[in-house]
Amino acid sequence: MTLLTRRTLVPALLIFFCLVTTLPAKAGHHVSEPAKKAIVLAAFGTSYPKTLESILNIRNKVAAEFPDIHIRLAFTSDIIRGIWQKRQSNEQWLKENPSIPEDILYVKSPLATLGLLQDAGYKDIAVQPLHIFAGEEFADLKAVMVGLRSIKTVKAKWQPFTSLRLGRPALGMPGDKYPYMDDIRTAVDALAHDVEDAKANNAALVYMGHGNDFYSTGIYAEFQREMQAVHGYPVFVGCVEGFPNFNDLLAALKASGKKNVLMKPFMVVAGDHASNDMAGDEDDSWKVMLTKAGFNVKTELRGLGSVDAFAQMYVDHLKDALSQTHMLP
Repeated sequence: MTLLTRRTLVPALLIFFCLVTTLPAKAGHHVSEPAKKAIVLAAFGTSYPKTLESILNIRNKVAAEFPDIHIRLAFTSDIIRGIWQKRQSNEQWLKENPSIPEDILYVKSPLATLGLLQDAGYKDIAVQPLHIFAGEEFADLKAVMVGLRSIKTVKAKWQPFTSLRLGRPALGMPGDKYPYMDDIRTAVDALAHDVEDAKANNAALVYMGHGNDFYSTGIYAEFQREMQAVHGYPVFVGCVEGFPNFNDLLAALKASGKKNVLMKPFMVVAGDHASNDMAGDEDDSWKVMLTKAGFNVKTELRGLGSVDAFAQMYVDHLKDALSQTHMLP
């Protein structure tokens, strides 16, 4: 090879190499892309159309915070989902309720929602529970996610999910990364206006929580203690299920010396329990039983999801979940 040939060949090869490395990949060539992200808001649910505003308020806040991430709703209650499923084919009901959002009318379980998202190509998903505390519903939701995360395919690229993250309920969850007492104190601050409402009525403030019979519900008592300590006012919590129950509440009210009671639901939505068990006119409603016990009772049907400061707690917990590299905080 002559010197002239070598002098012309080397620059030509360099130009060819630069062109090849800067050309776009051929059609069909695999180029890894970031996994599509989605958020699932998992609420217990409600069958009362008028109370959907509380859930939708939280969803709107999440959408405003994460405008580029796809958001889906899911209900953890089998009974409530069954009610919505029946309404899907009830033409008269649909005619009378034309403004029901489609993702409520066709709401799915968290498991089904995650499956549909995965099938649509979403593999990086954060699930934010809209529960009050880490009780039965939260435990079941966590079990679903742990099960999905345990799936191991032969080839890593076919894993159904690249990332699954779980946020914590309003009053926190067990663990040392996010101390649950910090979440309780945030809730206490978020509900300061309730104390002012009670003071204006010279009334003790009473919350009805849902609770459950399978996990300790002592966190309600801790919330009550913090409300009293921070606001210096008689605030009491009773649960439909678990501790403290109605009898515990009644004893505390009698000891307080207050004759007026302002009662509100300590639930995300003011649904069936709030409308009937708390504020109903049946003999076994808390309003009627407290009235018979000599108290002047005023009720307010407003879910915590409609309280902006409380709804923001779920947004903040979701932010924490999205900041994690692992599935659970």
